[in-house]
Amino acid sequence: MRKPAAAKAVKKNKAGAKPAEPAMDVAVGRRIRDLRRVRKFSLETVAARTSLSIGFLSQIERGLSSPSLRVLATLADVLGVGIAALFGASPSADGTSDQVVTRGLQRPELKLWRTGVSKQLLSPASADNKLNLFLVHLEPGGSTGDELYTHDGEEAGLVLEGEMLLTVDSETWSLKTGDSFRFASRRPHRFSNPAEDAKAVVLWVNCVTGAG
Repeated sequence: MRKPAAAKAVKKNKAGAKPAEPAMDVAVGRRIRDLRRVRKFSLETVAARTSLSIGFLSQIERGLSSPSLRVLATLADVLGVGIAALFGASPSADGTSDQVVTRGLQRPELKLWRTGVSKQLLSPASADNKLNLFLVHLEPGGSTGDELYTHDGEEAGLVLEGEMLLTVDSETWSLKTGDSFRFASRRPHRFSNPAEDAKAVVLWVNCVTGAG
């Protein structure tokens, strides 16, 4: 598996202030560590299966590094879950949940603040879910990075606001409000918001086919 490269950082704000979301990094890192321990994987095992270094994985788990969406998708694959499993509380031993409804004010959110991408989980959080619904926010210039990446499953979506560039294999589409898409997640892909002053919002569905 090719090692995911670091994503291009989103532009700083007008005041030149550097964003800081350490609490989010700590929460995501703890979630990854808990899922790894539930599956009884060592850091060495995860490193070997992801082509990421043990040091980098340790930094992610301790909240010292902010992983890109590509890195999170790679880790979720190895841990046998969808990316939605990285939201919410620590997993139970079997990862199950009987929750049916998610209230609007209770949506778990994953902010990939260095790259200008954030995902709100609209469906109930559980490590064993195969189908998950997200609201993806792309800040101006927000992107998954220049490198294409792959993971398990299928995905589809609808652009609710703004514009998104979507690349699948060697083809790129400009999607505007009302446009929709679907593709197998094993096809190399990336996405970004090309606008300099407008956010993009996308309703996004991920279906995990090989986890569990």
